[in-house]
Amino acid sequence: MKNLLLGIMLFASVHTLQAQQMTNKDMVTTIGRAEEEVTPDIIYINVTLKEFYQDGNTKKKVSIETLEKQLFQAATNVGVEKKDFTIQNIYSTNYATKKKKETEILLSRQYRIKVTQLNKLNDLFDGVDAAGIQNTAISELDYSKKKELEKTLKVKAVKDAMENAKILAEAAGQKVGKAILLSESPQMIYFNSPRAMASFKSSNMEAADVADDLDLDIKPIKITSEVNASFEIL
Repeated sequence: MKNLLLGIMLFASVHTLQAQQMTNKDMVTTIGRAEEEVTPDIIYINVTLKEFYQDGNTKKKVSIETLEKQLFQAATNVGVEKKDFTIQNIYSTNYATKKKKETEILLSRQYRIKVTQLNKLNDLFDGVDAAGIQNTAISELDYSKKKELEKTLKVKAVKDAMENAKILAEAAGQKVGKAILLSESPQMIYFNSPRAMASFKSSNMEAADVADDLDLDIKPIKITSEVNASFEIL
């Protein structure tokens, strides 16, 4: 037990000494930054389907199951994988009939669909009965090569931090040595659009307009990498 306590105390002492040595070193701390603007090529769409009566006839209800099959088939036709087609929420609405005292219940479901072939979005909605589409909205934008781009930006950010350190050190008549500490700030994505993502003809659309002309304007996004760096001063 004594040996264990002695070992812990020794380790703590060494660690404290190393920290003090690092603190006592002459160093310069800077921030490095790199960014690049790209156009998203992945879009996540929320689609809400709602049961309806054809021509207002309560005997001709188009069920949510029928609408879902239409949407799923249309999504499959434009290259959407099954795992990228999910149900988000389920709702119900009371529908008061004129001839009956009781009310009917119409179901609604919200789906989240990941689309990678943006030029086929019109085809996605063409395959669904327009009267059953209650609402559509863009929920998220992404970039398929984001991981590779992030790696490149991290390298550029570190180089930028070193360059900034050199400027500061040279101004003081000194030179920069090796990096003592590097830490990464949370990766940021900036949207240039005031609406934060894109414009999309969506909620409460007239049935005839839904599949007729989809007004989609994807805005570029800016991916940024930032690092905090401390360099030894020689």
